[in-house]
Amino acid sequence: MNTELSGIIFVFVATVALSIPLGKYIAKVYGEEKTILDPVFGPLENLFFKLSGIKPNVEMNWKQHLVALLTINMVWFFLGMFVLMNQGWLPLNPDGNPSQSAELAFNTSISFVVNCNLQHYSGETGMSYLGQLFLMFLQFVSAGTGMAAAAIVMIALKERTTDKLGNFYNLLVRSCIRILLPLSVIVAILLVANGTPMTFDGKDSIISMQGDTVQVSTGPVAAFVGIKHIGTNGGGFFGTNSAHPLENPNYFTNMTEMCAQLIIPLSMIFALGFFLKKRRLAWMIFGVMTLGFMLLTIPTIITELKGNPKLAQMGIDVSSGAMEGKEVRFGTTASAFWSIATTVISTGSVNSMHDSFMPASGLTQMLSMMTNAFYGGVGVGILNFYIFIILAVFISGLMVGRTPEFMGKKIEAREMKIAMIVALLHPLLILAGTALAVAMPQFTAGTLNNPGFHGFSEMLYEYTSSSANNGSGFEGLSDNTPWWNISCGIVLILSRFLPIIGPVAIAGILASKKHIPESAGTLKTDTGTFGIMVFAVIVIITALSFFPALTLGPIAEYFSINH
Repeated sequence: MNTELSGIIFVFVATVALSIPLGKYIAKVYGEEKTILDPVFGPLENLFFKLSGIKPNVEMNWKQHLVALLTINMVWFFLGMFVLMNQGWLPLNPDGNPSQSAELAFNTSISFVVNCNLQHYSGETGMSYLGQLFLMFLQFVSAGTGMAAAAIVMIALKERTTDKLGNFYNLLVRSCIRILLPLSVIVAILLVANGTPMTFDGKDSIISMQGDTVQVSTGPVAAFVGIKHIGTNGGGFFGTNSAHPLENPNYFTNMTEMCAQLIIPLSMIFALGFFLKKRRLAWMIFGVMTLGFMLLTIPTIITELKGNPKLAQMGIDVSSGAMEGKEVRFGTTASAFWSIATTVISTGSVNSMHDSFMPASGLTQMLSMMTNAFYGGVGVGILNFYIFIILAVFISGLMVGRTPEFMGKKIEAREMKIAMIVALLHPLLILAGTALAVAMPQFTAGTLNNPGFHGFSEMLYEYTSSSANNGSGFEGLSDNTPWWNISCGIVLILSRFLPIIGPVAIAGILASKKHIPESAGTLKTDTGTFGIMVFAVIVIITALSFFPALTLGPIAEYFSINH
């Protein structure tokens, strides 16, 4: 246990240390400053823009940014539908896997377009290599979309009055080529070196220790898993995701993949500070997010290490913790840490089965996604936190009797209405989706493998994961049905694009306003006091929105086994 604990502490500290220089590099990329990688990626970008006819230097206002973002994402969605519904006869299908049904292709395509990667299929049998390659492409561009949106907000926050906020396509291409691609290549090389396959051959025949001949699925796994974590996508090449020995062969790859999914969300925080030349603001954001992360991680690790009390009462040894659904090669502590990292960051990859965790751990996993503000996915983590900053600034302004201001711009009714719509959308989608699933058992009958409180938790988790763009699941739920495919797909669309539209709109509106110089009465937003205010706003909104539903699920289940 001490070794496992030391391992996750080392991974977290090392990732934070690496994220600071990476954040500086990201700030230079978006600021179009010179970097050491310009000779490598500059010609590649120029070739792409020349072939596509895109003029990267044409400035856009916030509305033009959103039109470009939504249009290109719609194109990717329809391309995904075509590939997935026709993969059975298209090339690169050595195992002869069938095409997906219309509702499954709808769910899969929109899920990868929105960076959620909720998977209602098993990769070994439900996807051709062409399908996997197209999904890998979506993992790049969906992550790049979130990062480009965050970059638009960063540009808008600079202290001047303008409606010119860069070029969306330029920011998207820079995100994919200069940031996501090199990091994904590094991770993929480390995985290949440790046994992860990278091939286009079909199933491999091996002889087991018992002498049986077994067909083992392979494929271009290493490249897929690299961007899966760097882009906080989380989609598994295999059905069991990073619990699969070919996706995650050993303890070193487990640590590598944990670092990979943490690195860019952390780096984007510091990139904001470097880009705006406000490092104290970045450290305030980092402090609030890390406090929330620790308050979710520590109880989860403790709970899983204690094991199942029901087994202890039966005289079964639980000294190794609650090991059901966990890999022995990773252990309880590393699995518990991963479960919160992947739900806080909206990665959604798993190295253990969340459905098998103790009820209190299921609670913290869902809270990680319900708060949706501690680190978050690449780019969108900053966008979600930006909404809470706007709310906290407004509340603080009312408390001291001053017009709310942030970064020298007045926050007025229009911005607050947008912020409140975005803040309330998340609980609306989760709770309304769960309520409909409960109220219409004719559509969900037979999909729950567990009755009572845990069955309710499975449904609540599914919509929470969809709305948080996470993609993990309580896999006791049989989710490949028309109801779950279509209802979750609708939640995925709304929960991805409205929370991007809102912050970009607010930032664009504020950028066009006259800049107000800082005075003695200006509320400082880079202090620990303001950080506490933001944290309180996050906690209060989450508690008021979700605890009644959580009481019916993981909280009730906790008391049922600990009474």
